[in-house]
Amino acid sequence: MKPTLQRFAALGAVLVLVLAACGGGNATAGDGQTFETIPPTKAAALIEDAPEGLVVLDVRTAQEFAEGHLPGAVNVDFYASDFAEQLDRLQKDVPYVLYCRSGNRSGQTMPIMEQLGFREVHEIDGGIISWYAEGLPLEQ
Repeated sequence: MKPTLQRFAALGAVLVLVLAACGGGNATAGDGQTFETIPPTKAAALIEDAPEGLVVLDVRTAQEFAEGHLPGAVNVDFYASDFAEQLDRLQKDVPYVLYCRSGNRSGQTMPIMEQLGFREVHEIDGGIISWYAEGLPLEQ
């Protein structure tokens, strides 16, 4: 393969990995697990008509959480040194609506939750920024 083609192939492989890591869509994992990115309006409808045990999980810092969060949200700081351990202590067989500020931290959290054995996670596309832009409610 010529050097230019090798670079192009490597760039394509990196792009595929980046898009996959960003949680760029819906996915049903093996064993009936569901991990998907949904628009804020769909998340609001899911919260409004909440399935049994639904947990709204905010992975921003405590300070960000105090400035405003989704109603009834539980906060686990993505930057905590024991973040994965805190997630692992959560109930895994209930559905989750997951968000952060913009979708970056929640996008990184979804694969961790999948690896830990969570069954159903719905990440809010664009995080709380998109939620707020849609005029959806926040509480402090």
